[in-house]
Amino acid sequence: MVATAGAGIGSQGRNMRPVAIWLLFCVALVFLMVVVGGLTRLTHSGLSIVDWRPITGWLPPLDAAAWQSTFENYQRFPEYQKLNQGMTLGEFQSIFWFEYLHRLLGRSIGVAFLLPFLWFMISRRIGGRLAWRLGIIFGLGAAQGGVGWWMVRSGLVDQPDVSHYRLATHLGLAVVIYALLLWTALSLLRDGGRVGISEQRMHRGALGCLAAVFITIVSGALVAGLDAGFAYNTFPTMNGMWIPDGVMALTPWYANLLENTITVQFDHRWLAIATSAGIFALWWRERSRSHSRYAQLALHAVAVAVLFQVALGIATVVLVVPLAVAAAHQGNAMILLSAAVTGLHALQAPVNRESGNRAMV
Repeated sequence: MVATAGAGIGSQGRNMRPVAIWLLFCVALVFLMVVVGGLTRLTHSGLSIVDWRPITGWLPPLDAAAWQSTFENYQRFPEYQKLNQGMTLGEFQSIFWFEYLHRLLGRSIGVAFLLPFLWFMISRRIGGRLAWRLGIIFGLGAAQGGVGWWMVRSGLVDQPDVSHYRLATHLGLAVVIYALLLWTALSLLRDGGRVGISEQRMHRGALGCLAAVFITIVSGALVAGLDAGFAYNTFPTMNGMWIPDGVMALTPWYANLLENTITVQFDHRWLAIATSAGIFALWWRERSRSHSRYAQLALHAVAVAVLFQVALGIATVVLVVPLAVAAAHQGNAMILLSAAVTGLHALQAPVNRESGNRAMV
């Protein structure tokens, strides 16, 4: 994931700070997009817009007739017919706006990325490998719109709920895009776009922690997609059991990992615990080494972020998934991811090409 997002190449000695600031602005927009997406899921608003018009769909209904037509279109699909019969127009509008804002943010991110990207290209601020890397990121962002509609479509056929596999894919791709943007911005700020990923050694411990954070976030999407957070609402045990009944109830056995709500919540809990243990082990081992101030702050940030994430995760389960706490849990997951990306970036070791040795940061 990170290996394709190394420092920008082709800056030709130019000041890359404006490019980095633009990318950090895009990072902030993607962060907001993920948080709004979480709220959309938690409020069951994602199926309120039943068509996909990438170019013309940026305008909401503007008058009473348009609202009535949009509502009638929604009534043709399973969510209204099986869950929301009798819903008023006002109630429909309350869920419509969450999904509308989510889609509008997606379009806004596309514009906020593409226009400056073209300007920096025309002005020769960026070029070469950096331009290719940013082009790939834009392509992933464009694909994300299609993945989002692919996800929504799964809830418009028979059952009024999206596929948890597609939900996990949608969130996972958002996390990848976010990490690529952040890594590239950090590289431009720190290295001025002159040091490529091939000239750096990844810190194995930090890379492992970042991978664990990513996997745990994706497993959280499976929890959300299956509503598995409601299966057991005690901690640290699951209704008094360390290994709950039914954890391997499905056959074949591997179906439990992705389809069994009990197992999915169980796995997410232990993935979170293992990830936290790995992060604290990394922090403990590296805290006293002669790292740069940048690296030390990054290590502390990862440790603090994972503490908050564990606390929010426990609160989400014990309080039976309240909206504010669950949204904070997802938002802090992105903060933890940011800290993990920054930690990996800070702990890179530059390669000494003459001696073949690799110095620590």
